[in-house]
Amino acid sequence: MASNSFGDFFRITTFGESHGPAIGVIIDGVPPGLTIDIDQIQVDLDRRRPGANDLTTPRKEADKLSVLSGIFETKTTGAAITITIQNKDPKSHHYDTLKNLYRPGHADFTWDKKYAHRDYRGGGRTSGRETAVRVAAGAIAKQLLATAGVNIYGHVTQIGTIKANSFDKCSIEDSPVRCGDPNASENMAASIRAARKDGDSLGGIVKCVAEQVPVGWGDPVFSKLDALLAGAMLSIGAVKGFEIGEGFSLASLRGSEANDEISPTGFLSNRMGGVLGGISNGEDIAVTLAVKPTSSIRKEQQTVTTDGKKTIVVVPGRHDPCICARVVPVAEAMMALVLADCFLKQRAIKG
Repeated sequence: MASNSFGDFFRITTFGESHGPAIGVIIDGVPPGLTIDIDQIQVDLDRRRPGANDLTTPRKEADKLSVLSGIFETKTTGAAITITIQNKDPKSHHYDTLKNLYRPGHADFTWDKKYAHRDYRGGGRTSGRETAVRVAAGAIAKQLLATAGVNIYGHVTQIGTIKANSFDKCSIEDSPVRCGDPNASENMAASIRAARKDGDSLGGIVKCVAEQVPVGWGDPVFSKLDALLAGAMLSIGAVKGFEIGEGFSLASLRGSEANDEISPTGFLSNRMGGVLGGISNGEDIAVTLAVKPTSSIRKEQQTVTTDGKKTIVVVPGRHDPCICARVVPVAEAMMALVLADCFLKQRAIKG
């Protein structure tokens, strides 16, 4: 059985395939009486949706949500919330030539070996299309977290070899690549267009931050907050690396350099990314994600057929030359889902 559910107190189950009639999510555990802004959910969906500009896949999906249950007269009822999104522009015939072979970089090979039957149309259940309903659920989690004063945002810090050298939070959504450095943003966009023209793709780095998280969220042993965040972020198909705070760079420091010293007014630095011993310490929670280059490219690649014969594939269809900008709202959603779950757990412990 494929794992389709996430969370404990704030729990979601997603369903649907890339080229099926619809995708959806069931959200359980949302407290009753929470006022929900449906338009704000749509705003986050629009940030993730395909076809927004020439740097993304040309697949045209409006991603308009339908709420089937759990919200009445703008407030949650305590019942499970069900949200669906119709697939309007799949063009499944693009994948006819891929039925009997495995695309490099995709889950085709592993899914087939595990389940012995796969939906080859756009990757089926393993497609990034599934993340749209994570964003919808995450938007509700954000609205719950806002009642505790928590705010979440993400941005791109690198695409290919081009790195941001400055950061202006207010310019993130003005950038087609969601980079807070306007100069780097232009160069990143140009590099993505060049990769697309060459039939290739680019990866990059995404950072996600949660501000004003109260002290005490998370658990000290197996359900450490940073471990939960790592699992959540690595469940995003394009993400292949995770670090919290200064992450891997801490390995080259001495303890005297790495420790976040404490004063009567708070921590003097935040190298640990807002988590100590698996529990939030009141500082911003900051995570960084390595996003791989999009696997579907128009260059010839060596692969095998489903019966093991060597062949060459050029992946047809419509694909993002770089997925980083669209990963940002997905990463925000996954952080929100983790923190909403921790929020409700902590409330159960301490009221």
